[in-house]
Amino acid sequence: MRLALNQATAKHWPLDEAIAGCLGAGLAGIGLWRDQVADFGFDRAVRAVAASGLPVTSLCRGGFFQEDGWYDDNRRAIDEAAALGAPVLVLVSGGLGARTLDDARAHVGEAIGRLVPHALEAGVRLAIEPLHPMYCADRCVVSTLGQALDLAAPHPSAAVGVVIDTYHLWWDDRVWAQLEQAGDRIACFQLADWVTPLPEGVLLGRGLPGQGCVPMRRFRDAVDAVGFSGPIEVEIFNEALWRRPGPEILADVVASYHAALG
Repeated sequence: MRLALNQATAKHWPLDEAIAGCLGAGLAGIGLWRDQVADFGFDRAVRAVAASGLPVTSLCRGGFFQEDGWYDDNRRAIDEAAALGAPVLVLVSGGLGARTLDDARAHVGEAIGRLVPHALEAGVRLAIEPLHPMYCADRCVVSTLGQALDLAAPHPSAAVGVVIDTYHLWWDDRVWAQLEQAGDRIACFQLADWVTPLPEGVLLGRGLPGQGCVPMRRFRDAVDAVGFSGPIEVEIFNEALWRRPGPEILADVVASYHAALG
C-alpha cells in the first residue's frame, strides 16, 4: 500500500485518532500540516507519531516568501519537520506581495537558496509545489512544474525537490514532458480531483480521486516511470468532506484511491 492520508483531508480529525485510523487501514503514512499539529500540541504530536511507528510522509507548509519574517518561519518549519520525522517540507511560494511577477519568482529562488544549508543540516528536503495559475496573485507565483524544476535546478536533488499535485497540474499539456525530466526531483506526490462546477472560493472544491476529470492513472504511471516509488498522499480541501467523521472520510479515501488507480 502506497496510499497515505494527508491531514488536510480530514481536517477536524484529532491527530491521535487519525494515526490509529491510518494504522488500522494499513496506510503507508500520514502527511501533516503545521497549523493542525500546533492545534494538537507540537510536543504531543512528536510523541504520538514516534510512538505509533506510522511514517510522516510530509509536512506542509513552508514558503510564503513575500511575507515579513519568512526566513525565521521557514527555519522553524524545517526544524519542525525534522522533529516530526517528516523527510519533506512542502513549500508554497506565496503571491506577488509588492513585487512584479518576475521579481517575485526571482525572490522565491533566492529564498530557497538561503534555506538550503539549514535544510541539509536538518536532513529535510525542501519540496517546491506549483499551484494552479488561478492562485498566482495571492498564494503561489510558481504555477507550472517547469517553473518549479527551474527553481530546484541550482541545488542538489537531495536538498530541493518538487511536489506533484494532480489538482494543480492536470491542465498543463506540457506536464508529461516535464515529468519525464523531473526524475529524482519528485519529492512528494499528491492526489486530488478537479470537479465542476467550481464552488465559491475555489480552494475548498477538490474532489476525491475519480470524482472529476484528472487522469489519475496517467499521473501515477508517469511518476513511477521516472523512478518515484514513494507514498501517494490524498490531499482534499472540501468543506462537505470535513463535516463527516474521520473514519468515514478515511474509508472513502481508501475506496476512491483503489478505484481510481486500480
